[in-house]
Amino acid sequence: MSLSVSPGMVLRWRSRWGMLAGVALLAAGAGLVAVAGAPPAEAASMSDVIPAPASVQPAAGTTYTLPSGAGIFTQSGSAPAADVGAYLAGVLRPSTGYALPVSPASGTPTSGISLLLAGADPSVGSQGYQLDVTSGAVVIRAQTANGLFNGVQTLRQLLPAEIESPAVRSVPWTVPGGRIVDSPRFAYRGAMLDVARHFHPPATVKQYIDRIALYKVNYLHLHLSDDQGWRIVVDAWPRLATYGGGTQVGGGAGGYYTKAQYQDIVAYAAQRYVTIVPEIDMPGHTNAALASYAELNCDGVAPPLYTGTNVGFSSLCTSKENTYTFVGGVLAELAAMTPGPYLHIGGDEASATSAAQYATFMNRVQPLVTGTGKTVMGWHQMGASAVQHSPGRVVQYWGLTTSDALVTNAVSLGAKVVMSPANKAYLDMKYTSQTTLGLNWAGYIEVQTAYEWNPGSYLSGVPASAVLGVEAPMWTETIVTEDDLEYMAFPRLPAIAELGWSPWSTHGWDAFRLRLGAQAPRWTVMGIDFYRSPQVPWSGGAPSGRYEAENATISRAVVESNHAGYSGTGFVNYDNAGGAYVQWTVTAATAGPVTLRLRYANGTTTNRPMDVAVNGALAAGGVSFAGTGAWTTWQTRTLTVNLTAGTNTVRATATTSAGGPNVDYLELQP
Repeated sequence: MSLSVSPGMVLRWRSRWGMLAGVALLAAGAGLVAVAGAPPAEAASMSDVIPAPASVQPAAGTTYTLPSGAGIFTQSGSAPAADVGAYLAGVLRPSTGYALPVSPASGTPTSGISLLLAGADPSVGSQGYQLDVTSGAVVIRAQTANGLFNGVQTLRQLLPAEIESPAVRSVPWTVPGGRIVDSPRFAYRGAMLDVARHFHPPATVKQYIDRIALYKVNYLHLHLSDDQGWRIVVDAWPRLATYGGGTQVGGGAGGYYTKAQYQDIVAYAAQRYVTIVPEIDMPGHTNAALASYAELNCDGVAPPLYTGTNVGFSSLCTSKENTYTFVGGVLAELAAMTPGPYLHIGGDEASATSAAQYATFMNRVQPLVTGTGKTVMGWHQMGASAVQHSPGRVVQYWGLTTSDALVTNAVSLGAKVVMSPANKAYLDMKYTSQTTLGLNWAGYIEVQTAYEWNPGSYLSGVPASAVLGVEAPMWTETIVTEDDLEYMAFPRLPAIAELGWSPWSTHGWDAFRLRLGAQAPRWTVMGIDFYRSPQVPWSGGAPSGRYEAENATISRAVVESNHAGYSGTGFVNYDNAGGAYVQWTVTAATAGPVTLRLRYANGTTTNRPMDVAVNGALAAGGVSFAGTGAWTTWQTRTLTVNLTAGTNTVRATATTSAGGPNVDYLELQP
């Protein structure tokens, strides 16, 4: 991809996976640029936070406004608290333009933002916090740096949505006054990302970590192996990654993480108090491993790599001693790179393994996990009576019913449970029959369905004391890009996060849907392409500043409606010709930088580059529009340009004989 920027333009680009692949480019000597053009979102209320805090005491009529000379003060002598302060400064500086120096606290806080490890309400425990906002200062107190970090996430939501902007915004940085005392209901609040069905690069994983941390999710379960791909280097078995990682669902290139990349992800997560839980699924879901090493197969013949979506057909050879040498080596290398307490060994859908073979295998493998100093975690099929219990074992429930004998058996032996019922918590399930992404084998999961269940009493025979927490899995048979991931996660992920954090006494759909709707401006500023559920009253109503392609000026292109998922009445299909274009006439209230979001679909085409011009001047040259996997799979490209006050033209012109992608709309986001 190559980009050219005309003088005075500010350009921001999202790569194929939606991550920023570049930085804002400012005209020489311009310095900081304040984004104008839209009024700030309504001032937050202390009751707007997700997850709902345990205790909120608003101070009517009191607000704190962050001044340009404010500082961040952290517990003296505590490096972890200083790190949280540096993290907070990193969040606040881009949008405020303030210096926000971080320094040790001294004496009673009277100004700025203080992060202190003393004086918190005793009820906050190891992950909770106390947040006090007066007209003169913001003070977050906790017993640990983890608690301070969670308090910072609440403070982010109490600031205007524009605080998430990557560019300076000219709004008053006001926080509502009062006190919050908060701590989690469950210790384990997880999300799962399947990187085996479709590989997602480190940048996408890090972005997802940032997204989940905002809602106090503290575990990320990485599904690192499956029939379609092996995604982590194992030195003793190198072909697992180099060969077994070489494809994915649909036959794409796949990919894998080097050890350095995996360790970087682990460290990045730890800085945000997110613990990585790596999963190597076994004995089933192992075709990628079996294809990589013939000796792991009972007949000594390696199967071909697999790019489909069927399950239950593969199995490690449970009767071969070499199998346990393999498993032990893999787990040992993975444990050495993983500081968290859990190794997840899968155990689901092992249809090609008899019950006796399954029990034999699991009873051999569990000690290999505990031998590394880790605790066994696996899907709830591990609760079979013939499978021995290992100390502290965690079973993850993904079934469709509210009772399960395997889980109750495991709990009776001392196991803890992480709740992930597929018909409630699986983020890859379609919202409705009209959702173009996702699957529906567990049913359709609208936002209310994802929210309206109680993890502490969901399974009969499983008391709340046996529930370690909740997890929202994202399987990726259909999830190819970061936009796909975010669309399916938001707004359901915050719903599951609230179930994991908030006391059940705060639970209520009517109040939650209002708080959820208030998150929309924040997600818009963050560039999250979320599902606007009709069940939720989204702040700001329907998207403003949207210009449908079918209503634009087009040349060498036609308006069509034969591929589902478009907005409005249709989309524009470019002719296979260079010079074909769509030109929108758009209006800006004031002059200044504005973010453009162009929604498109491109099937399996490798790339259809386009030039984007504003008011006749080239803003971005040769912008890449990669394949989206299907013509019904829509993604967005985002760039930021300067518009003049009043009427402007934005033209997207195909640069090759392949023409441009199908274009749905252009959206302006001040």
